[in-house]
Amino acid sequence: MSGSPVATSVHPTALVAPEAELGVGVGIGPFAVVEAGARIGDGCVLHAHAIVRARTTLGARSVVHPFAVLGGEPQDRRHAGEPTRVEIGSDNVFREHVTVHAGTDRGGGVTRVGRGGLFMASAHVAHDAIVGDGVTLANATLLGGHVVIGDHVVTGGQVAVAPFVRVGARAFLAGGAMVEQDVPPFVIVAGDRARVRALNKVGLERGGVPLPSRSALESAFRALFRGDSTRRLAAAALVDHDDPYVRELARFVLEPRIARP
Repeated sequence: MSGSPVATSVHPTALVAPEAELGVGVGIGPFAVVEAGARIGDGCVLHAHAIVRARTTLGARSVVHPFAVLGGEPQDRRHAGEPTRVEIGSDNVFREHVTVHAGTDRGGGVTRVGRGGLFMASAHVAHDAIVGDGVTLANATLLGGHVVIGDHVVTGGQVAVAPFVRVGARAFLAGGAMVEQDVPPFVIVAGDRARVRALNKVGLERGGVPLPSRSALESAFRALFRGDSTRRLAAAALVDHDDPYVRELARFVLEPRIARP
């Protein structure tokens, strides 16, 4: 009947634990593995050899390509097998060999990924990371433990972000950037060690940020990163700015770094 939901399809060679929860219209390919306690949302597709480990929630309409592993144990020497988890939102794509690791007790016990992300081949999301909506991680991007990635962040290939670093919304991390310090929203960083190079004008325009806000951000960028004042003093002068994007940028600069447990 027209409009009826598509039936869930599991290939005969797939290994799906009876305790796993599968939504409506899920497709699971040859030799894929879904462990006990995993929850797969409606309309998800797991291609051949994809693996979803225990205590992983995968949001609706997400796609997991061959040899990607979601919910693997954290690469943390202090982890002793505690029942930590991964929570992934809807409409994400995980390409070949992507890994997303579960949280640790010291980091709150959960790794979170938002909605609508594209995780290209061999990207890695480490334990206790928080990844926002609409993020694009290019091939071999590596996120360290406890990293916080804002909405609509984009990376080039072979980027590495050190543990406990924050990356603000709509920032662009150029290919090969080695990121050891917090990255404010709306900027471009590049290099080893990465530093702020410019305002991310292309990303702001593509993301639909209004022209008046883009102009205000250009002025704020000059004050913060090209002016004679210290960055914190310049941010303090901008924190009550009329433009909401400028306020977001200033507040990010003024917030403390992530505390190490």
